[in-house]
Amino acid sequence: MKIGVQLPEVEREIGWRELRDIARTVEDCGFDSIWLGDHLLYRNEGEPARGPWEAWSVLAGLAEATERVELGPLVAATSFHAPAMIAKKAATVDEISGGRLVLGLGAGWNRTEFAAFGFPFGERVSRFEEAFIRTLVREGAVDFDGRFYQNRDMELVPAARPDMKILVGSNGPRMLRATMPHADMWNTWYLDFGNRASNLGTLREMVDEACRDVGREPSEVERTTAVYVQLDRGSGRSAGSSEKQQAPPISGSHGVMARELTAFADAGIDHIQVVLDPIDARGVEELAEVVRLV
Repeated sequence: MKIGVQLPEVEREIGWRELRDIARTVEDCGFDSIWLGDHLLYRNEGEPARGPWEAWSVLAGLAEATERVELGPLVAATSFHAPAMIAKKAATVDEISGGRLVLGLGAGWNRTEFAAFGFPFGERVSRFEEAFIRTLVREGAVDFDGRFYQNRDMELVPAARPDMKILVGSNGPRMLRATMPHADMWNTWYLDFGNRASNLGTLREMVDEACRDVGREPSEVERTTAVYVQLDRGSGRSAGSSEKQQAPPISGSHGVMARELTAFADAGIDHIQVVLDPIDARGVEELAEVVRLV
């Protein structure tokens, strides 16, 4: 099982230099991957507005700042850019990184940022189905006239790496049907299964069924999950939206946390993305001590 770390989003205000330093610590500590949320703006009643830096720009910087780890958005909202531009951005970041990008895609969910930035919020799944850019990534060209998007005689030049992995972050039956014929990886967020490996059975079976329905062996799709881990210094993760439910973190002694993380490998998960509290370089170093016990 691979283990990666999600970088800070809006847990606190953070600048590029610290983001870069945390990313380099993740790599130096031997982790497998670095992930970045793709969000623009959060507003909760009684709180100041919060927002992270733009994800694709940061990913480009991280691609240059690191040498070994996989990188990816967890996950890129397809409504935030024209589909062909997402393909162009992905191909560019992948080139800068030397072929380390995992292209995570999803439909988005935070109505606040859709409204503020002028992106249509309705019919997101229908829009995602048209925006699913695997043809541009795999084949380098498309001629498409859809309901929401038009790409006439579109070519991706320079071409994307054709074996770039595509990850889909969704549990919805319709999204799974649309993407399982083509996706290399599937992801679910820790809130969707209560942050415990023992609760993953139903979701894993949904993915298995979606694969079988489209004629794929379930083993062909890697399973990934975000996992919320709280260290002793943690005081509770400050998530973006108060509308999201909460789930208890994995916490306790290093041995207890290691057993909880090992349970994800036992449950058939191929890759976890740790959402860490607190998320700073010191926290990453302590997480590495836990992972050595896994």
